Amino acid sequence: MWRKLQRNGKKTLTTVQGLSASYNYAKVLRDLKRELCCNGTVVEDKELGNVIQLQGDHRKRVAGFLAKAGLAKTECIKVHGF
Repeated sequence: MWRKLQRNGKKTLTTVQGLSASYNYAKVLRDLKRELCCNGTVVEDKELGNVIQLQGDHRKRVAGFLAKAGLAKTECIKVHGF
């Protein structure tokens, strides 16, 4: 699941949640940061588990990247936002 969150002003965060726990989140984050030319971090959430946060609105590009990399099936991807 990918969600765009408004931070302040025009700044936004794109979050990636619901990936399998078997993936190495640090490596996925590294590849996303290189592909999207942005910064990001992995945050531990009590309810959702590990969540990847990326700076900027990258909803469509993240969905395409994860489908292309084989990390998620296209029909399983849900994009939320404005």
